[in-house]
Amino acid sequence: MAKISKTTYVNAELDWAEQQLRSWKSYVDANPLHELKDRVEWKPTSKGGMIPMVIASIEAQGKFIQETMKNYLALLEVVEKLREKEEAKVEVRGNGELSSMAEDFLRSRR
Repeated sequence: MAKISKTTYVNAELDWAEQQLRSWKSYVDANPLHELKDRVEWKPTSKGGMIPMVIASIEAQGKFIQETMKNYLALLEVVEKLREKEEAKVEVRGNGELSSMAEDFLRSRR
């Protein structure tokens, strides 16, 4: 049976997180705060008439966008740190451990 390394899973999760970041960024870019308007839909009344109902107020939409920006920045920081850790790892054949001389050589090379 083939052994799948943990790095493969971490890279897949990082790719997903980066895709999520792109999605959030495009949403925030497409909905600037200064252009928000109340979202209104018409609701039927019990007597057959229609009344306007606010589905999402400007304030609620603004709060959601601000929360999305906070989440974006938090996730971006985590993704960058994990990417740096993954790029710093060196794949080694065999039992997966470097000798102390090899580690010293890699540190001095950077």
